[in-house]
Amino acid sequence: MRSASAVFPLPSPNPIPTPSLRPLLIVKTGGTLDALRAAHGDFEDWVARGLGADAQPIQVVDPRKGDALPDASSLRGVVITGSHEMVSHRAEWSERTAAWLADCVGAGLPVLGICYGHQLLAHAMGGEVDFHPGGLEIGTVALTLADAAADDPLFAGLPRRFPVNVIHRQSALRLPDGAVGLAANAHEPHHAFRIGRCAWGVQFHPEFDAAAMRGYVEAHADGLPDAAAVARTVAPTPESASLLARFARLAAG
Repeated sequence: MRSASAVFPLPSPNPIPTPSLRPLLIVKTGGTLDALRAAHGDFEDWVARGLGADAQPIQVVDPRKGDALPDASSLRGVVITGSHEMVSHRAEWSERTAAWLADCVGAGLPVLGICYGHQLLAHAMGGEVDFHPGGLEIGTVALTLADAAADDPLFAGLPRRFPVNVIHRQSALRLPDGAVGLAANAHEPHHAFRIGRCAWGVQFHPEFDAAAMRGYVEAHADGLPDAAAVARTVAPTPESASLLARFARLAAG
C-alpha cells in the first residue's frame, strides 16, 4: 500500500511544470476492507492500475490526514476514490475537498469522481447527496447509457448496456444544475453524469475487479436477504474498467 502523498514517479521539481509532466492526482477519500488491502492493495492502487501507462506520473494525497490539495494548474487531472464514509456527514476534510473540487471544475481540469467521489462532485457543484431511499445496491448490475452518452468524450463508443460493480447506500439524489445524466438503471437514476466540459461522476466502481466485488458481497452477507444470489451476479466488467484508461488518455490529451 502506498502512503498518503506518495508519488510514483514525480517529475523533477519545477515551479511551472509543463503539461506532459504534470501529475495525475488520486485523492484518497477512504480505504478498502483489511482483507482486500492485504491481498490486492488499496483503492488508490486499483485506480492507478486501471489508469495505466497514460496516467504517469501519478501522485496520491489523502485529505483525511491533512494532506494539501494542489492547485489545479499544477495537475493534469484528478480522480477521487470511493470511501466507506458518507458525504452527508459533512466531515471537515470532505467539505474542504468539495470546495477544492469545485475550483478544479471551474478551472477546466479533467475530473473523475468514483462512488464517494461521484457524490462529492455532485455535492460540490450544488447537487443533493443523501441515503438512497431504495437502500443498499451491491453486486454486478447492468446499467443503460442515456442518449447524451453517445457523443460524450468519456463514454462515447461504449455499448448502450453493460455491467458494472456497485456498492453504495448514498446517492446523488439530485444532480447539480447543468449536469448531464449519462447512465442509469432501475435502482439508481444517476449512475453517471458530466458537469462542465470534462468533469465526470460515476456511482459504480470501474476500479473493482471480480475479487474486490466478491469481497464486498462477503463482508455484507449478513445484511443481505440472499447473499449467495448476489454473489452469483458477480461477473467481468471490462467496459466499466475501460473508463479509467479512457480518462487517463483524455487527461493526457
